[in-house]
Amino acid sequence: MSDVAIEQIPGELSDHYDPREKVLRLSSAVYQNRTLAAVGIAAHESGHAIQDARNYALLTIRNAAVPIAGFGTNFSFILLIAGLMLSVKPLIIAGIALFSTVVFFQIVNLPVEFDASRRAKAVLVELGIVPQPQMTYVNAVLNAAALTYVAATLQAVLTLLYYVIRFTGDSRRS
Repeated sequence: MSDVAIEQIPGELSDHYDPREKVLRLSSAVYQNRTLAAVGIAAHESGHAIQDARNYALLTIRNAAVPIAGFGTNFSFILLIAGLMLSVKPLIIAGIALFSTVVFFQIVNLPVEFDASRRAKAVLVELGIVPQPQMTYVNAVLNAAALTYVAATLQAVLTLLYYVIRFTGDSRRS
């Protein structure tokens, strides 16, 4: 893909593909290194660029959900705390509903991330960037990264479940 730029950016774990600007942004640790881990991370982010170029539906949904989930992350707790302090159940329910946008984002994001890694692995082998015997190490890096997304999704779902049970559960406690 010739229409995607690559930029080095500061920070750690800041690697990402920006679909609006068609830019692959890689941290210095990834941009400047040729380790299998760095190649795997760069390839994963390239996987997102491939998804974008091929109009991968879940990526489009995820990208649309980013601002909503960001808002949900920041303001759901304010509504929950205000609802608890003021004993206003509709505020609590609104906070829970707003936090559910975070869960929606995480659930949609999970297959997007797995697909980007799948595409990355295929391209690395297809183009001969990483010899097949060394793909074991790249797979280990990408699988470990995928598990962080699984953990984040699980944490969001369990947090939502906690809020629902804790704040809307047994009405006899009210």
